[in-house]
Formats: sequence, structure tokens, C-alpha cells
Amino acid sequence: MKIVVQVRLFPDAGQEAALRDTLGLCNEAANLASSEAFGRRVYGKQALQRITYGRLKAMGLSAQPAIHVARKVAGAYATLKANILAGNLGKPGSKRRRKAESKPIRFRADAAQPFDDRCLSWQIADRTVSIWAVGGRLNRVRFGCSAQQYAVLSAHRKGESDLVCRDGKWFLYATCDIPDVEVKEPDGFLGVDLGIANIATTNDGTRRSGKRLNRVRHRNQRLRAKLQRIGTKSAKRLLKARRRKEARFAADTNHRIAKQIVTEAERTGRGVALENLTGIRDRVRLRRPQRVTLHSWAFHQLGRHIAYKAERAGVALVHVDPAYTSQGCSACGHIAKANRPNQSTFRCTSCGFAEHADVNAARNIATRGAADWAAVSLPNAA
Repeated sequence: MKIVVQVRLFPDAGQEAALRDTLGLCNEAANLASSEAFGRRVYGKQALQRITYGRLKAMGLSAQPAIHVARKVAGAYATLKANILAGNLGKPGSKRRRKAESKPIRFRADAAQPFDDRCLSWQIADRTVSIWAVGGRLNRVRFGCSAQQYAVLSAHRKGESDLVCRDGKWFLYATCDIPDVEVKEPDGFLGVDLGIANIATTNDGTRRSGKRLNRVRHRNQRLRAKLQRIGTKSAKRLLKARRRKEARFAADTNHRIAKQIVTEAERTGRGVALENLTGIRDRVRLRRPQRVTLHSWAFHQLGRHIAYKAERAGVALVHVDPAYTSQGCSACGHIAKANRPNQSTFRCTSCGFAEHADVNAARNIATRGAADWAAVSLPNAA
């Protein structure tokens, strides 16, 4: 499996200026290639490379950076096409979709740029890199990382690395190819119900959220709304600074939750059963205050974190249909809207079984996970 390791670069003043010029030129070239692709309706990697290579070279790019610029542009259009087909930009004719389809994709001056091993070499033992730049190759650019990141880089780094400038800081996102771990046959499944009041609840009864987490989320929403109403330059500057802070908070929380879930499943020899989150924002009907929470929390990111951590640990993972998991009784299977009188309570109107609503839903997810796994692994079983 492939994972990305982020390391921080510490260039001196001259190196930083060269990196900034390099990133700026690469993205200026990307905008030229994007305009060419849009005007000619040519979006394939090879075809776009053929029609833009000479002009990109003339701008001052070497051979490999020019190729990577064309491929970056082609990849951006492929992503746009996939989003349109998935309906992520609205229905045909919608304002957002028309805007996306009516003009070429534009790249920021500091947008990420990929480098392969011909343009970027790692001296991992010395914690330095050598990287191509428009004014000549930069040698011995220092980088820093944790001990765990260093171990992964040393053993598994392979492929491209992306140069990123974010808030005035420089990073390399290095691709690492880690050997696949054989998935162990699970002895049952740990069901995980994802929600708003509790972000993740397992069928063991563990609820991962709590008042503190929701308090931080709501405080961030109030501060963001207040700053948006003020609208001054300083307010906009604070909004920009808080954007990164909120994203880091969400990512850190999701990493912690995912690690706890996968560790528990691995310890008990079980697999992990998750809801299929596709279209969750369209399926769920909520009051206006709750919609903000639903749309602001990275449920999909949490699902991705659980998936890749489970893959690294050899833990089986299945995604199940979430339909009626919150209304169905995990004891007798009876489904009724009246089974759930409020957000936290489940009380079966047929057999009288009572449990926390999220725990009951997680038990239903665990049951469906076991059934789906059996159907896939033992398709001919009686």
C-alpha cells in the first residue's frame, strides 16, 4: 500500500527564494497548459504533453518538470470530470457546475508541484534533499521529521514527492510504498456507528465524542460566524489563520479515533464494519443548527483514516448499507420509527429491548458486517 509522509523543509534565505521562483514558474506553466487543454479539449496526459512540451521548455523548465506540469494539469481535469460525473458540482445547468465547466482550471502561484527521483534526491541519513530549481540545482536543503517518519522514509520511500508551500512554510509530501499485510480472518466484527452527537460509537458501548469535542466545534462555528460578520482585514486574517487550526483539529481527532478503533479490533481479533458514507449529506435530514455540524465535520476523512490503518494492521474492513440501522432492533430485528423516541434512546416497540441508540445502531452494523463478509469470503456456502 502507498502512504504519504510529510516532512518539513528548512531552506536558507537563498534556497527559499529559489524554491519560490521554481514553484511560481511551474504553476505559471501549468496555467498555460491548462488554457491549451481547455481551448483544444485535449485532456489526456500523453496528448497534452505532446502539444505543450516545447512551450513549457521555452519558459525555462527542464525536461522532467515540463512533463510533470503537463501530467499535473491532465490529472486536475480528470479530477474535475470525476467530480462532475459524481454530481459533486451540482446538477447539469446549475450555477456551480456551469462555472466549473466554462473556464480553464487555474493554479495558484504556490500550488503543489510533483518531483520524481530525477529532479529530487534524498540524503536521508544526512536529513537533506537535493532538488531541481530554475536557477540551478539546490543541494543540501535540510528537512526535519519525527523518528517514526524517518523510519518509514528510510525503509519504504519510493516514487514522487510533492513540493508544497503552506503559510510560508515548506514541505515535501513523500510517497512511501509499504508492503501489503495479509488480512486476518476476523472473529466477528466491531461495528462503528458515525454520527453527530457522538462521532463514532462501537457495538462494545464505547462512544467517542463527548461534550468537550462538541464544545470546541461549536465554539469554532461561533467564532467563524462572528469574524465573517465583522469583515475587516484583520478579521479576514484571523479567519485564514483559524482555517488551518480547525483543519488540524479535525484531522488529529479523526486520527485518534481511527487508531483507537483499529487497535481495539486488532486486539480482539475482529474486523471493522463501517457505514457506507456515500451521499450522507444528501440522505440525512436535520434541523438547521445540526446541518452546520454535519457539513463541517470530516466524516469521509475519518472513514479513510480507519480504512488505511486497518489495511496496515491486516484488519478486515467492510462497508455496509446504513439503511434503518438506527430504527432496527439489534435484538429482534423489528424496524419502526417509533423505536427511537429521541436522539439517544432506543426502545423496541416489539420486544421491549432498550439500549443507547448509537450502540444499538453499531450492533446492527456489526451484524451486517459479518453477513457481508461471509457472503464475499464464502460465496458458495450453504
